[in-house]
Amino acid sequence: MTTPIGDPRFPNDQAIEFVREFRVTVAPGYENRAKLETSPPLFLLRVPRASYRSGVDGVVAALAGALRQRVPFAHLPAGTGEEADARLLSISAGTQLHRSTPQHMTPDRLPRYHVMCDLVEYIRSNPQEWATTADQEAGLRTHAGERRAHRGGPLAFTRMEGPSLDGLAGFLAGLSWLSFVQLLPRWLWARRISRKVMRGWLGAEPVAQGSGSLFRVMDRVAAERSVQLMDDPAHEEALQEFDWLVLRALLEDLRRPAIGRILPGRRRRTSRPVLFVEVPPPGEPGARAAERFLRSLHRAQATAGPPGPLVIAVGVPSEELLRDLGGPVESTFPEASVRLADHTVPGGPPVLVTVSEAALAAGGVPVLPVRPRTFRFGRHVPTAIVGGMAVLALLAGGLLLPPVLFPPSRDCLGGTGSVADSAPKEPVPVQANAWYEAAVKTIEDQNARAESYARQGRTVRTAVAFVSDPPKTDDETRFDGTIPELRGIAMWQQKLNREAAADDSLIPLRVEVREAGIAFRDAEKEAKRLVAELKDEKSGPASERVVGVLGYAQSRNETQAALRVLGEAGIPTIGTTATADEMLTGPAARTYWPSTPVNSREARIEADFASTKNIVAEPGSEDRCTPAGHAIVIESSADLYSDSLARRFVAEFDGTHQVFDFNQEGEFGSAPLAGAVSQPNAALLARELCEALEDQPDSVVYWSARAKDFTALINSMDTAGTCTSRDVTVLGGNELTNVAQTGAFAEKDWLRLYYSAHRLPDDDPKASDRTVQFVDEYDAYVEVTTGGRDPWRQDGHSAVSYDAFHVLSEAVREAGLTDPAVERKSVRLVLGAGIAFDGATGYVSYDGANAPPHDKTLVLLRQSGTRPEAVLVCGAYRQGESSEDQGPPCAD
Repeated sequence: MTTPIGDPRFPNDQAIEFVREFRVTVAPGYENRAKLETSPPLFLLRVPRASYRSGVDGVVAALAGALRQRVPFAHLPAGTGEEADARLLSISAGTQLHRSTPQHMTPDRLPRYHVMCDLVEYIRSNPQEWATTADQEAGLRTHAGERRAHRGGPLAFTRMEGPSLDGLAGFLAGLSWLSFVQLLPRWLWARRISRKVMRGWLGAEPVAQGSGSLFRVMDRVAAERSVQLMDDPAHEEALQEFDWLVLRALLEDLRRPAIGRILPGRRRRTSRPVLFVEVPPPGEPGARAAERFLRSLHRAQATAGPPGPLVIAVGVPSEELLRDLGGPVESTFPEASVRLADHTVPGGPPVLVTVSEAALAAGGVPVLPVRPRTFRFGRHVPTAIVGGMAVLALLAGGLLLPPVLFPPSRDCLGGTGSVADSAPKEPVPVQANAWYEAAVKTIEDQNARAESYARQGRTVRTAVAFVSDPPKTDDETRFDGTIPELRGIAMWQQKLNREAAADDSLIPLRVEVREAGIAFRDAEKEAKRLVAELKDEKSGPASERVVGVLGYAQSRNETQAALRVLGEAGIPTIGTTATADEMLTGPAARTYWPSTPVNSREARIEADFASTKNIVAEPGSEDRCTPAGHAIVIESSADLYSDSLARRFVAEFDGTHQVFDFNQEGEFGSAPLAGAVSQPNAALLARELCEALEDQPDSVVYWSARAKDFTALINSMDTAGTCTSRDVTVLGGNELTNVAQTGAFAEKDWLRLYYSAHRLPDDDPKASDRTVQFVDEYDAYVEVTTGGRDPWRQDGHSAVSYDAFHVLSEAVREAGLTDPAVERKSVRLVLGAGIAFDGATGYVSYDGANAPPHDKTLVLLRQSGTRPEAVLVCGAYRQGESSEDQGPPCAD
C-alpha cells in the first residue's frame, strides 16, 4: 500500500506514530472494532500564524485524503465574508457526515440531529414570532413534521394531496385524509422523536427544566433568545447555545447503533466519523464560528456517552479559547499518539500540539489510506434473511415447545440503570438556612397581607403549621423534608390571599410556623402549649383565632401523642406526609385527616409489587430481572413509621424474609419484628446484608427506616465493596424521597432504587394538567425566593403540604358560609361532611371519615440520577379512576 509522490503529506515533527494511531483509531481491524466504542479527546494542532493557510491546508489535506470515500468525515472550513462568523458549524458537521457515509455502512441516519437542526434554523429565521405570540410549541412541532416529510421516508406520503370530491362526501373525505393521513402520522412522529431526544439526553440538561417535551423546551429557548436575535441575528450567546444543542444531538445520534454482535447495523460500524475544524487566527472571518464550535464540543463531551467522533482542530486557537477548554498542556506528537491509542476517558482535556515552521516546510509523512471493511448489500438484505429464518424457526418451534420458546418476560421494570445514571458528579448543593428563611419570609409577608385584609373588615383566621426544627447542615437538609413542605404551605397561602382580593367568599389565612424540635421531639409539648393558648384566644384579635393545624410530616411516637392532645381539644388537623395507621388512634380519630395513603395500603401494594414485578437482577445478568422471592427487611423498631410499615410489609409479602433492626443511635423498641437482628453500626450491617444477599440472590432490600440511616448504610456498602459487583435492588417508603433526588448517591452505580411518592413527575405522560401547573408554579416560586439549583423539584412533600393547606382553607371557607365566627367546630363539621377537588397530588376526595382521601394516589418511582420515573400509579389520580379497575398490585 503506497501513496503517490504528489499526494499531501503530514508535517514530519516526530509524527509517524501519531499518523499510525490515527489510522487505527479511525478504522481498526474488523476483529478489533470494539475500539470504536470509545470517545477520543479533542486534538488541537496549532500552526504558526504566519503559515496559517498553508499549514491548515497541508494537515487537513493529508489526513482527509486518507479517509475519502472510505470513512464518514466532515471538513469545516473557516469561510469568508461577513457571514462566516454567524455560521453554526455543528449544522455543517451533521450535513457532511450524513452525506459522506460510505454506502451500506453506519451511522447512516441522524434523526435527533435533523430535528434539532430544523428547530434551531426555524427559530433563527423567525425570532419575531415569539415577540407577538408567547407560545409557539405547536408551530415548532408542525415545522419539524413538515421538514421530516420533505426529507422523505415513512412520512413522505403525508405530503400527498387528498381526494378531490364535491359535496358532503368531499368534505368527509378531506377531513379523514387530513386527520389520518397527514396530521396523525406527523403527531405520532413528533411524539416519538420528542421522547427520544428528551429521554436520551436533553431531559437531563438544565435547559429542559424538567419538561418532558422537546418542542416545549425549544419554545422556551426561543422565547428567551428571540429578543437577542432580533437585536442581533449573530448574537454570540444565542448562537453558542444553538450550536451546542445541535452538536449534542449529533453526538447522541453517533452513539447508535452499538458495535458488534449479530445485528447488521451493529456489524457495519467499522470506522469512526472524523471532524476537521479550521481555526482562523483571532479576529479573522470564521474564527468566532470555529471557536464557538469547539466550546460546544467541550461542553457536549462532558455528558455525551461513547462512542464519539475524532475531532481534529487545526489553526491558531486564541488564548481565551484554550482557557475555556481547560488550559490544555502542550504535548508533542509522540505524546499525542499515546492519547489516540488510550482514549478511555470521555470528556477528557484536549490535546494541544504545536506544528513547527520547519515541519511544515519539510517533506512530511505519508498518510496511507484507511481500509475499513465494506459491504456489498444494504442492511435490509441480511436483516430480511435473518428475520425470515427466525420467523420460520419460531413458527416451527412454537408448535412443539411454546413454554421454552416463549418464556415469561425478564425485562427489568423501569430499565437497568442505577441511581448514578445521569446523576451529577457531586450531590446537589443546598443552602439550609437561606432556603428555610426564604419560605418563612414568604409566610410572614402573606401574614402581613392577611392583617391588611383584617383592617379592612374582612374575616381573617389563623392556621398553625407544626414543623421539625430547621436543618442546620447540608446533610441534615437532604435527610429532612421541612423546606419543601414549608414551600408548599407558603405557595398555597400566597395563592389563597392573592385570590381573596377579588373573591369575597374566600377567607384569608395567617400561618404560624411553630418548630417542634429536632425530629419532632417536642411535638407533644408544643401541642399542649397551643391548647393552653387557645383557652384565652378570644381576648386577642379575631384574625389570630386558630381554625386548624397543618403538619406533622413524620409518624413518630411524639407526633402521635401530639395528635391525641389536639384531638382532646377538638382542634381539626390536616396531616401532610405522616403515613402510619397508628396516628389515627384515640382522640385523634375524631379530628385528624391525613393527606397521604396509610402504611397498611402502601405496604400491601409494595409487597405485591416486589413479589410480582421484575425488579431484582438475575445472577450473572444486569439486563434480565425477576420478581423478589426473598425480602431483607430493614426497620427501626423504635420509630413508629418504620416499625408500622415493616410489620405490614412482612405480613403481606408472599416470599420469605429476614429482618434487621437498625438505628445508629442505638435506640431499639421493646417489641421488634420476630427474628430481627439489632444492629447500631452501619459498617457491620453492610457486612451482614452482603452475606444475606450472597445467600439469597433473588432478594429485594425493603427499607422502612429513616433517610439518614439509609445513606450511612449505602455509603458503608460502597466503601466495603463486597457485594456491589452485582446490582442491589432497594424498595422503600416515601422517606427516601428526601435524599434520593438530591444526587446523594451519584456514584453508586450498583444501586437500583424504587420508592413510594405522592405525586407523579411532571414529565410523566400520565401527569395531569394540575400537577404540571403546580410544578410550573413551584419552579417560579423557587426562582424568585431562593438561589442555586433546587434538589426537590420532583419531590412530593411540597405538593402534599400544598394540597393539605388547600383542604383546610376550603373547609374554613365553607364553614364561614354558615358560621360568621368561623369556629373550629364548624370547620370540623365541614371536614366531616367531605371535601373534593383536583389537586397537585391528584384527585383529593374526603368522604367524611377521618381517613386519607378516598383511594388516594400512591406512586412508585424508580430513581435514575436526579430523574425519577413512575413505574406504578395506583388510585384515583383523576376523578372517576379507581384502584379496583387498575388490577394488581393496585387492587385489593
